[in-house]
Amino acid sequence: MNRSENNPENKSEVLAQVFSGKTIALPESRQLDVLAGLFERRGALVRRCPLVSMHDAPDQAPIRAWLDAFLQDAPRTEPMGDLIALTGEGMSRLVAAAERWGLKEAFLARLNTVRIIARGPKPGRTLKTWGIHPQVQAAIPTTQGIIATLATLENRAPRIGVVLYGTEPNQPLMDAILALGSTPVPVAPYIYASESETSAVCALIADMAAGRIDALAFTSQPQFKRLHTVAEKTGQTAELHAGFERTAIAAIGPVMADYLRAQGVRVDVMPEDRFFMKPLVDALARHFLIPSASA
Repeated sequence: MNRSENNPENKSEVLAQVFSGKTIALPESRQLDVLAGLFERRGALVRRCPLVSMHDAPDQAPIRAWLDAFLQDAPRTEPMGDLIALTGEGMSRLVAAAERWGLKEAFLARLNTVRIIARGPKPGRTLKTWGIHPQVQAAIPTTQGIIATLATLENRAPRIGVVLYGTEPNQPLMDAILALGSTPVPVAPYIYASESETSAVCALIADMAAGRIDALAFTSQPQFKRLHTVAEKTGQTAELHAGFERTAIAAIGPVMADYLRAQGVRVDVMPEDRFFMKPLVDALARHFLIPSASA
């Protein structure tokens, strides 16, 4: 037995530098610096490739119209008594938009009067910034999970606000709300600007195929879609497939992992129970420690 393996100080050193000499590719945008820092503190060389950028919707008129309707709904006989929050990004951008028009306090006050139904934990964490907590969270953080949850709720509002995921209209959810006897009132506060930095994406695909990337960590579906789209447009589909075979693929949670597997991508690493950035880093660290432990 190697005594150093049981020495807490030596073990801490190993954990602290578990990614030493390894290149970790991070196709992240919103929290790229935070995630990169978690890897770099453990010795990783981080390859930053922001595949998906998010921006406020260029046409703000529909956002203002939705906010006005949401705020003026209170006296109506059929107000938006329920609000579906599909993303934390959408909620934060709605608050920012309301602030630009001097409506922030009124908007936050109105949010406290409705039943907020969150698709997953991220909207709740975002709203917690302003002391607001969703009353309902879908058991499964997917559109189908939201639909199933809605079907179980009593006293559904006649009009249900829906904060969309990017500009995806989510027709299945709209149809389900109508089928349940309510009217959906959607709003799309932000867009994905994914056409930037194509050359960086091409270089990442080539380096994956060449074995120069040790791991690629996925945190959202648009990241994979962007990789796949660029590969198709630039004739790098074969390289991308080869890269997936040569690179450890990490997914932040089961929804992401299932999506990747449905696209034919092997998933090597996923956190066991907490699906956030730090557990993702910890899970990938364990993945790289296993070969050395068994050597």
